[in-house]
Amino acid sequence: MKQHAVRTYRSEENLPREQQLAWKIAEVASEQLEPTAEVTDMVINRVIDNAAVATASLTRPPVVAAREQAERHAGVEPGSTVFGSQSRVSPEWAAWANGVAVRELDYHDTFLAAEYSHPGDNIPPILAVAQHTGRSGADLLRGIVTGYEIQVDLVKAISLHKHKIDHVAHLGPSAAAGIGTLLGLPTETIFQAVGQALHTTTATRQSRKGEISTWKAHAPAFAGKMAVEAVDRAMRGQTSPTPIYEGEDGVIAWLLDGPEGRYEVPLPDRGEARRAILDSYTKEHSAEYQAQAWIDLARKLGAQHPELRDPKNVTRVVLHTSHHTHYVIGSGANDPQKYDPSASRETLDHSIPYIFAVALQDGSWHHVDSYAPHRANRPDTVELWQKVTTVEDAEWTRRYHSNDITEKAFGGRVEIDLADGRRVVDEIAVADAHPLGARPFAREQYVQKFRGLAAGVLEQDEIERFLDVAQRLPELSAAELAGLTVNADLPRGTTKGIF
Repeated sequence: MKQHAVRTYRSEENLPREQQLAWKIAEVASEQLEPTAEVTDMVINRVIDNAAVATASLTRPPVVAAREQAERHAGVEPGSTVFGSQSRVSPEWAAWANGVAVRELDYHDTFLAAEYSHPGDNIPPILAVAQHTGRSGADLLRGIVTGYEIQVDLVKAISLHKHKIDHVAHLGPSAAAGIGTLLGLPTETIFQAVGQALHTTTATRQSRKGEISTWKAHAPAFAGKMAVEAVDRAMRGQTSPTPIYEGEDGVIAWLLDGPEGRYEVPLPDRGEARRAILDSYTKEHSAEYQAQAWIDLARKLGAQHPELRDPKNVTRVVLHTSHHTHYVIGSGANDPQKYDPSASRETLDHSIPYIFAVALQDGSWHHVDSYAPHRANRPDTVELWQKVTTVEDAEWTRRYHSNDITEKAFGGRVEIDLADGRRVVDEIAVADAHPLGARPFAREQYVQKFRGLAAGVLEQDEIERFLDVAQRLPELSAAELAGLTVNADLPRGTTKGIF
């Protein structure tokens, strides 16, 4: 990997475009490299993973609304597929609908470093364009690899949340770059598309603060939709604000670290294999990634110490953890909604006090049942939940930000004080499903996750058909690529809007 120094430049410094970050991203995207076998295998896993969580969300209101919006843009030839729909629609609208379906349950892959991300959000827009433009499975594979590479590399280097900018500001450029690779576009065109995609996808983090709304699922889908449109404009010769990152009035100067900000962004050298997808990890549980390890630890503790499930036996529970876990999903956020039994599902899956309490009592986690209103309002759960707090621990913060995969951690240490004077102390570094965890996910687990989430939603024949197509991804023809979707007999929605 080559480290690229990035900073703000005054207008009179006249930074050549070949030295701009957007150009360097475009250079990576315009180089056509064959993925390694290991990377190819992981791309297939993530295509299955995305389809699993999308299938499980097909009847949820945000997904229904997005799908109905997309269906109003049908009739485009050849068009792109939409999960749960028979319609072929314009690719940007397929990216939108499928992006919402994939993100709705917050249940697919993640990469955490200086910033947070769900790199699987790159797949819907790249797949939509691949289907509409008649590309092969091999083309799609290369595009997805680029999308993951650019997003993970940006996330390693540039913090957005520190300045209250939503993490999808890294997704617009990465999806545009991935589409550029898919289509074999020249560096100049991808450069313009990356700039436009970034410019149109910077938004505040209020979407993940306080009373979290249904927009949480729509935000990455919007970034994917904008990426498709940005590439379309760039292919028509339209240009973007330049330099988009480094300009005197650009993203760094006014949205991030300011005129004095400095970054070192890692990007692959020419000819170097794109392996960033291997640094990412999926979820076994439907909750914010920082909750994954805590769910596993809570399940273990509940089995070992059944008395912890009764709030009358517990005086306090303190989770010693990273800065992010404490301030974003912990008590450090100072969001009263994180302790509110009437809070939305989107809020509860960003409340580690709630998640830890329920996992401790139930010994399990379910993408629907664990968030049900009757579950959140159970009196003994509410009593225990209110006793759970978080504190930042410097060592867990350091490990969270480490670029050494062998010590990078997303868990922490729990201290539980009991009414009888005893104290239970335990810790966990990574989730069981993490590559370094107790039960790392491999193809078998991804397939099992799909089967489990698709059961009761898809017919058995449809489940098997999709798994067959997905696992043949590198060899799919353009015609077969249309099979990378799921068809279900869903009730028609009744939402009304402009379209």
